[in-house]
Amino acid sequence: MKPTFFIAILLLTLASCKREEDPVLSDRYELRVPPGFPNPNIPADNYISKSRIELGKKLFFDKRLSSDNTISCASCHFPQNAFSDVSPLSVGVQGRIGFRNAPPLFNLAWMPLLMKDGGVPTLELQVHAPISDIAEMDSDILQVIDEIKNDYNDLSLYAYKRPFDTYVLTRALATFQRTLISGESRYDSYIIHGGSLTASELRGKDLFFADSLHCADCHSGFNFTSFNFENNGLSLNHPDTGRARITLLPQDVGKFKVASLRNVEVTAPYMHDGSLGTLEDVIDHYASGGQPHANKSPLITGFSLSNQDKSDLIAFLKTLTDHRFLNNPSFRP
Repeated sequence: MKPTFFIAILLLTLASCKREEDPVLSDRYELRVPPGFPNPNIPADNYISKSRIELGKKLFFDKRLSSDNTISCASCHFPQNAFSDVSPLSVGVQGRIGFRNAPPLFNLAWMPLLMKDGGVPTLELQVHAPISDIAEMDSDILQVIDEIKNDYNDLSLYAYKRPFDTYVLTRALATFQRTLISGESRYDSYIIHGGSLTASELRGKDLFFADSLHCADCHSGFNFTSFNFENNGLSLNHPDTGRARITLLPQDVGKFKVASLRNVEVTAPYMHDGSLGTLEDVIDHYASGGQPHANKSPLITGFSLSNQDKSDLIAFLKTLTDHRFLNNPSFRP
């Protein structure tokens, strides 16, 4: 993506930013913040309402956002997989292969930067990227609006008090995605409500938080991520330079946003390129110490685990699965 493209979109977005009036009482929606989560920062010009969520959800599953009407957002973000993809690299229109594994979509209301390289600051702006990307939807957003506006005008007028346009499309999709909240795993129950974990899961928890493994140094906090960008030694050569694509700094080559470990049981394959197929593969990678890239995090030093240790660690990671989130009918079309 050219920087000038996002600068132009940013200026258009900021030009429309102002605090809106509260919606009518029947349309109000209270975002349910899980215990232990901070309050999210909701944009002043895009409050959450039931009608906006409904509009955004319809758009999320609408294949007409793509140039050949075959790809929707949900084509690469499956609800049962925490809105992640099951393919190493996502497949777009006409079978075109993308260059990254599609990330899971949850707890985005707390995400400071979006995309694996952190190149987009808001959900409202992020929507433009897949629609225009040649390997994803390969569409012209104005043509998309013209094609589908008749089906969305009534709901748009109710939700945003304006006819369906780019402003509405980007904000409605962002609103729906902000409601994709995951914070009710068995581990959350254990921490907050005194729920129980098995002996294996408890041993895995101790390993996860042990200083010798450094898991919790990067996968920390309420969302099991520091939100930082790290090079984890996955490769010596990086065709996808990661964070450096945005900063143009050589010290950022091979750095990608630390992924949340919530729902990690169902978000395989792993890494920015989907190159590791299982949790066992991921643990083996970190145990090996990774490739000696110049930018590799000093926390990636390698370690030794027995087969039982590895089994226990994976058992703990599976306690981070939020089955209520994965099976929530509100997130289905």
